[in-house]
Amino acid sequence: MITNRNTQPTIKEIAKRLKIAPSTVSRALHDHPSISWVTTMRVQKLAQELNYEPNLSAISFKQRKSFNIGVLLPNLSEVFFSTALYGIEDMASTKKYNVLIGQSLDDPQREERILLSMKNSRVDGMIVSVGKNTINYDHFDLLQKCNIPIVFFDCIPERKDIHFTACNLQIGMLMAINKLVEKGITNIALINGPKQLVASKQRQQIYFQGLKKNNLPYDEKLIGFTDLSKKGNQQAMIDLLKLENRPTAIITFNDYLALDAIAIAKEQNLVINKDIFFISFANLPIWEYMDDRPMASIEQFPYKQGEQAAKILFSLIDSLQNDQPIMDYQQIIFESKLIATLQ
Repeated sequence: MITNRNTQPTIKEIAKRLKIAPSTVSRALHDHPSISWVTTMRVQKLAQELNYEPNLSAISFKQRKSFNIGVLLPNLSEVFFSTALYGIEDMASTKKYNVLIGQSLDDPQREERILLSMKNSRVDGMIVSVGKNTINYDHFDLLQKCNIPIVFFDCIPERKDIHFTACNLQIGMLMAINKLVEKGITNIALINGPKQLVASKQRQQIYFQGLKKNNLPYDEKLIGFTDLSKKGNQQAMIDLLKLENRPTAIITFNDYLALDAIAIAKEQNLVINKDIFFISFANLPIWEYMDDRPMASIEQFPYKQGEQAAKILFSLIDSLQNDQPIMDYQQIIFESKLIATLQ
């Protein structure tokens, strides 16, 4: 049997050819147990011959779902975020959902444009890691007013009324400082990210706690800040090395910052892991390919953060679908872990 190439075959057409009810065809296409095996095979065989495809628009309208979720990340070129995306997509796949991806590139206006575009595309929900320059969150509130749930991960707004997954950096940072002190290294600096970032504030607070627990003095000159650009990273490292009492160890905001800092140290003829030591955040797989690497890196579990953020989002989507009230904000925090990178 051949149908008109310009006409999309429908359930009604299959029903008419087989002389059965359209509802029977619909159930047979979904292997409903109320339909006999013979009828199911006849329906599915004809549907295959006609190249039948379900009308996704009709299904979406009926179920009040688009079966799309949006993911907004700062930068996909960073392994941390691409790894988190794997976790999100793996969870979405189990729910038969498509994932629409946008990159803010840390531009608040671009972030807002992408978010509004996702809203207009009628995504069923959003997973967001906020850009480092974002200080206004009104565009996120707009989505929630449209009953589009949002789950944040890793880089999250500094507020309590949100769903999120994140990593508790305290254990990793304290372990890092303890490890350095055990090696007799006490002049420890921190190169932090942008001051407005929640993650930067957390790192600085825990850094101070780590020094205090080890009875080390706090010197604000040993804290540098960077906008996380290569130029900013390099300048922060140069400024620390200019100090009269320069640090013998540096904890960096992330692995990419550590790479830039290590390069500057080598330019000044410092031997890595002898004259100066580094510990970084993120524990990316790049270190196994590097000759000069940090002493250790702090694992933040991006795959688990992404996977769990998606799991929370789908629970919110189901709650809205079933008109169930969302009583509590779901907030899951993973414990960071110090991973040695030197063999």
